[in-house]
Amino acid sequence: MNNINKIPIFFAVDDGYIPFLSVTLASLCKNCSKDNLYLIKVLYNNISDFNIKRIMKHETENIKIEFVNVTNHMERISNKLYTRDYYSKSTYFRLFIADLFPEFNKALYLDSDIAILSDIADLYNIDIGDNLVGAAPDGVIQTTFEFQEYAEKVVGVNNYKNYFNAGILIMNLREMRRCDFQGKFVYLLDTIKFKVAQDQDYLNRICKGRVKIISDTWDKMPFKELYNEGEKINLIHYNLSLKPWHYDGILYEEYFWEYAKETEYYNEILKMKSDYTNDEKEKDTEAYEGLKKLAVIEAGCVGDDRVK
Repeated sequence: MNNINKIPIFFAVDDGYIPFLSVTLASLCKNCSKDNLYLIKVLYNNISDFNIKRIMKHETENIKIEFVNVTNHMERISNKLYTRDYYSKSTYFRLFIADLFPEFNKALYLDSDIAILSDIADLYNIDIGDNLVGAAPDGVIQTTFEFQEYAEKVVGVNNYKNYFNAGILIMNLREMRRCDFQGKFVYLLDTIKFKVAQDQDYLNRICKGRVKIISDTWDKMPFKELYNEGEKINLIHYNLSLKPWHYDGILYEEYFWEYAKETEYYNEILKMKSDYTNDEKEKDTEAYEGLKKLAVIEAGCVGDDRVK
C-alpha cells in the first residue's frame, strides 16, 4: 500500500444528503481501480452515528473513509455564511480544505448529487499546472442568458464560458495555501455578498485567471440542450432541482437508480420520491424563476465595462 497512488477526495454533507452520498460512493466503488488508494474525507458538522456507520460500510481494501467534524473550524465565521433554498452551510466547507489538510497538495472535491461512471482517479490525474482549480463550465450558465450576464457583470469572469461549476473540483491545495485562499474568502465575505450562487460565485471570483477548464464530461448536467448522442460521460451531476429522487424523466436518471439499488438507502430514497408533493415541485419552479430574476436585478445594479 505504501507505493500505491493515493487519491484524496473530499465531500461535505449533512444528514439530509447522506443517502445521496451513499449512492455516489457506490458508483465510485464500482468504477475504481485496484491500483489506487482512494482516501475519502467527509466534512460535516451534523451527521448521526447511525448514518456514519452505514456510510462506513462502503470501505474496501483500497477505499478508506474518514468523517471529519469541522464545527470548531467553522465557528468563528458561521454567522457570516448565508444560504438559500435547499442549500446548507456545508456547501462552504470546500473553501477551507487547503488549510484544514496541509498534508495534501492536490485533492478532489465532489458534490454528493452525482453518479460516477469512470475511474475518478482519471479526473484527479488531469494536470492543472499552477492553476488553483480545474473545473468544467457550469451547465446552468451555459444555457441561460440571465445567468451569463450575471457571471460576467457581477462575478466578473471575462467570459461566461469560463464560469465553472464548483461541485466538481480538482484543487491545487499547495497553490491555494500560497495565495492565502482562505484569507481572501473570509475578506470577501465582509465586502461582497453574492446572492445567486454563493460559494460558487466566490470561487469563480477568487480563482479568476487561474482556472483549468476541463471537459464537461466530468460534470455533465442533465440538460437536454447539453446532450450529445454517443458522447462518453464520466460523471453526471444532478444539479439544482434536476433530482431523480424527486422527478421522473430526468436525463441520465437510469445511472442514479442503478447505483441507488446497491445502497442501504434505496427504499428510503424511493419513499422520498413518492412523498415529494406537487407543492414542493411548484416551489422548485418558483425558486428557479426567482433565481433568474435575482440575477437580472444584480446585473442591472452594475455598469457594463465589458469590451464590445
